[in-house]
Amino acid sequence: MPKAPLKSLSEARILVSNDDGIHAPGLKVLERVARSLSKDVWVIAPEAEQSGASHGLTLRRPLPVHKIGPRRFAVGGTPSDCVLMAVKHIIMDRPPDLVISGVNRGANLGEDVFYSGTVAAAREAALLGLPAIAFSQVRKGDTLYWKTAEKFAPEIIRRLYNGSWPQSILVNVNFPPVPPERVTGIKVAPQGRRLEHTQVKMAKDPFGRDVLWIGDFPTDDPKDPHTDLGSILENMVSVTPLECDSTHEATLPKIAARFVDMKPVRAKATRKRAVG
Repeated sequence: MPKAPLKSLSEARILVSNDDGIHAPGLKVLERVARSLSKDVWVIAPEAEQSGASHGLTLRRPLPVHKIGPRRFAVGGTPSDCVLMAVKHIIMDRPPDLVISGVNRGANLGEDVFYSGTVAAAREAALLGLPAIAFSQVRKGDTLYWKTAEKFAPEIIRRLYNGSWPQSILVNVNFPPVPPERVTGIKVAPQGRRLEHTQVKMAKDPFGRDVLWIGDFPTDDPKDPHTDLGSILENMVSVTPLECDSTHEATLPKIAARFVDMKPVRAKATRKRAVG
């Protein structure tokens, strides 16, 4: 059942993470936002950039955790690792009441959410049953309007946190690439898709050998303008709820109908050979 947060935001424990790394400027922005809302703020982020890490967990090596200041830790792993380490180890005495991720250096719109480490940190929190919001600042060329994120994020957090919060739901927020005074509003919109997908680019390494790069999306032109992509083109802040359960409910009975006549396959009994 949907539940409202148990604590007021001023008393809440807030966990801040990201995918751009512990020294990223966007993390500093979100940390200032968090500290303007609560005194109990913890920052636990990757020690190095993890852009495009998606929802990866580090399973084949130990994870170094370095305390670099009061309530501030760097983890040698992915954004998902950071949230898991925070909840299950670093602040296990009391889990966070809210997890916020970002502010990412660039958009997380449309299909970006499947690749984004910023969104993955929030999704990991949602899987752990915690309210979570991912924040991203859309770029315009090389220009990033951090003041836009810093101006609008506090009120967005207040309004989201003070309402009911269904289990396994996270919220993805993107700020348009304009100064705060040019933002035209806030729009709650569904996740969109771009007209074109990611490009693969050919280049040369320093030795003259051919190499391939996965390039950026060529444009943010949306297939449907009434989505998060379209909101950004209108200079609006986009707010999109995302669900951890990826099941397509409408297709379930259609797929099931294709298998109703299949008989269950039984494993053949095998006789064990005597040893000795």
